[in-house]
Amino acid sequence: MNTDPIRSVLIVGGGTAGWMAAAALSRALGRSVQIRLVESEDIGTIGVGEATIPPILTFNSMLGIDENDFVKHTNATFKLGIEFVNWAQVGHRYLHAFGALGLDIEAIKFYQLWLKLYRQGHPHYIDEYSVSAMAAKLGRFSPPTLDPRAITSTIAYAYHFDAALYARYLRRYAEHHGAIRIEGKIVDVRLRGTDGFIESVVLEGGETLEADLFIDCSGFQGLLIEQALKTGYEEWTQWLPCDRAVAVPCDSGGELTPYTRSTAHTAGWQWRIPLQHRIGNGYVYCSRFISDDEAAATLLANLDGRPLAEPRFLRFTTGRRKKFWNKNCVALGLASGFMEPLESTSIHLVQVGITRLLALFPRRGFNPIEIDEYNRLCTRAWERTRDFIILHYHATGRDDAPLWEYCRNMSIPDTLRRKIELFRTSGRFFREDDELFVDSNWVAVFLGQKIWPATYDPLADALDSRALERSFQHLRTMIRRAVEAMPSHQAYIERHCSAVT
Repeated sequence: MNTDPIRSVLIVGGGTAGWMAAAALSRALGRSVQIRLVESEDIGTIGVGEATIPPILTFNSMLGIDENDFVKHTNATFKLGIEFVNWAQVGHRYLHAFGALGLDIEAIKFYQLWLKLYRQGHPHYIDEYSVSAMAAKLGRFSPPTLDPRAITSTIAYAYHFDAALYARYLRRYAEHHGAIRIEGKIVDVRLRGTDGFIESVVLEGGETLEADLFIDCSGFQGLLIEQALKTGYEEWTQWLPCDRAVAVPCDSGGELTPYTRSTAHTAGWQWRIPLQHRIGNGYVYCSRFISDDEAAATLLANLDGRPLAEPRFLRFTTGRRKKFWNKNCVALGLASGFMEPLESTSIHLVQVGITRLLALFPRRGFNPIEIDEYNRLCTRAWERTRDFIILHYHATGRDDAPLWEYCRNMSIPDTLRRKIELFRTSGRFFREDDELFVDSNWVAVFLGQKIWPATYDPLADALDSRALERSFQHLRTMIRRAVEAMPSHQAYIERHCSAVT
């Protein structure tokens, strides 16, 4: 096996995925490896989602990016969670907030203690014990306190940002660290005759670009991973039947809300993502139950302000490549698959692919055991994320439209079924390996979607209910006072990171 180090990497396609890869690789590998990115200005990017989840802070921190500078240059706002409207039933809403739910007591999960009191008539819903949830509801924001003894240390947050501006920001970063951008459109991919590995790509003008490692960020077409290497695709439409989206930005109105909103309609759901300069909106829908014109009309009728562009349509098939890494090609972003943006995981899955690649960065011999491990880890991450999204659709009481009837009655993956059954019978949840969403995330959605446990952890009965009530009251008071002391979300941004105009 060739044990020589990788000397060159070619990233095919820009956008968020391509420039995230270029930034991370140029930072980690320095100038010892040639990093090039080829993209064409004639080929647009998709960018249906502009919302993220808390691990994006780790990615930006790994790059050494200053948060305020990043927020200024991407017109970003802060995100404390996602509000879900009309999912469990029409008129119902709940908040999936980031960060901890309460404080565990004597190794008993807080939510188990809350379940005990709630069954006894405790009148306060569980999100009153989340700093992030309370701050979201009151429109406040401040980064978490570094002192772990302070209740505000439990805040977790992410961002809403302009994906095009983020790609541009990372491009400047990557080029500063030695990455080279090449303008061009690829017209051919050449494979080695000996082993079928990618040897080079050919540009429209005839230029040939060779590399040891290729990263496919070419979008849905999967120029390398699918068109050249015939990797195959695993569809998930039996569980996630939405197959189209229509998007349009609109004027901002009122205060900047520090959370994303997802509103379920009859044939899908609408996202609302507040940025400093506009609001991003889109309707993800199932074409079996609504036409494109009807979907666009529904979206336009539910905007906060004047539309700033014509509606833009997108078609997709939810699922993933059968291999994320095939031979000497790694697929990222839409080239690797499509996960609808319900829980803002699309950019995170790019991050997962990049961090796994850095952890298993190859030599020129491309050890198949390492490639198999990469594919195993990425498959697990995608499937666990898929299950969390399916939960929102399946756990609905809606019977007012064919889509919701289908989702409520459809078969679901065994991995999700086990989680639901365990929580429904005993209120218990166990995280598997290093899956993205932890107990606080699952509990927020379980309860929000009205999956109520038949009982709770019997260890909770060892604690006196009256003492628990006093403790809970003290915790609510602490959280309320801490949040009310925070600046408003808008004021924090104006003070620290107002957009560069």
